[in-house]
Amino acid sequence: MTSDEKPQSEPGAERGAHERISDPARIRALAHPLRLALLDYLGDVDEATATECAEVVGESPASCSFHLRILEKYGYIERAERRGREKPWRVRTKDFDLRPDPDVPGSLLAVQAVAELGLESEFLRVREYFSRVEQEEDRWVQASTFTRSAFWATAEELAEFSREVQNLTDRFEGRSADPSKRPPGARHARFLAVVNPDPIASPAPEEPR
Repeated sequence: MTSDEKPQSEPGAERGAHERISDPARIRALAHPLRLALLDYLGDVDEATATECAEVVGESPASCSFHLRILEKYGYIERAERRGREKPWRVRTKDFDLRPDPDVPGSLLAVQAVAELGLESEFLRVREYFSRVEQEEDRWVQASTFTRSAFWATAEELAEFSREVQNLTDRFEGRSADPSKRPPGARHARFLAVVNPDPIASPAPEEPR
């Protein structure tokens, strides 16, 4: 199960490298809608100040500054080079994996909390798109998809499939930070996928004797 207290990053993490995060405190630091929005935005740009973030997420600079410091404390972002009097932020890595570890108590519940929040946020975003879809040009409507599939797989096959899904957007790498890499007419797009087995059925209650 993935969702992609140590104030610093876990050992071996460096800017730009893939990072697996299983520490419950670090994971729970993302269980806040504004922090998720800030991290998403910083992942789309090279760097941004608290004021620039506030203009995008619709919160005050003071509120953004507070939550940016929380993200820094738990190793998700760091200070970029100063721009005169401005102090921008940047992500430490754009490739991290929130994954529970059976040997780390609390990590499963932490991932569960962030996953539920992330799913709710994405549901609202997708619902807003479909509520305004009549405003879209037909070519963009035809280019969009809502896909559901069901299949049988082993745990190993499902894990391999999950990794393939996680890598589907690699072909667009670099376009967020570098506008020159975007083809003419490109729009910011979103991708949401959930890969999971059906829940284990609860045992039927015993008949009273």
